[in-house]
Amino acid sequence: MSRTSVPIHTGGKSMQIPLSVSFRNMEHSAEIETAVREKVDKLEEFFDGIIGCRVIVEEPHHHHRKGNLYQVKIHLIVPHREIVVDREPPEHQAAEDVLVALRDAFKEIRRQLQDYARELRRDIKRHEDPLHGLVKNIDADEGWGMIETPDGREVYFHKNSVLEDDFHRLKIGSQVRFVEERGDKGPQASSVKLVGRHHHFVD
Repeated sequence: MSRTSVPIHTGGKSMQIPLSVSFRNMEHSAEIETAVREKVDKLEEFFDGIIGCRVIVEEPHHHHRKGNLYQVKIHLIVPHREIVVDREPPEHQAAEDVLVALRDAFKEIRRQLQDYARELRRDIKRHEDPLHGLVKNIDADEGWGMIETPDGREVYFHKNSVLEDDFHRLKIGSQVRFVEERGDKGPQASSVKLVGRHHHFVD
């Protein structure tokens, strides 16, 4: 008879959403639950920005010759993304052992997490390097403006981000250097420095 257990919630080291482990079509196993918790702890040691993790261990079907083939699904929530391993293992792989299925699934999620971490490091490095652009729009009354970059992007800035109290000196066409970060509504400048007046990009 097919059985689906209620998810088990265990506290991760720093996750905002507690770890959830579910069993489908099989009995709950304390051994498997412990193995999952240990593997998630290792992921947190590698990347401390994990927001939440949901793991589903499933026995999807019965194979007459090879026995039960286990399937492990992992949904990992990280900033701005969800990383997922959700594949049914090919029958020629050693998935009859649930611990082997767990090992392979967590090996894949770690590989994806490593790719994401490298992407983040490149993104942070790029945004830490000062960029340059021209003031495209400015609202002196409201205290904000937009910077146009050489590649045509628009980056928001607030007057409080303008260094040396130079917001009142900014005009459309002013050349600035700025550090970009990701804001709630898109790219924004965390600091803006006026370096020239009324310069224009040359095509």
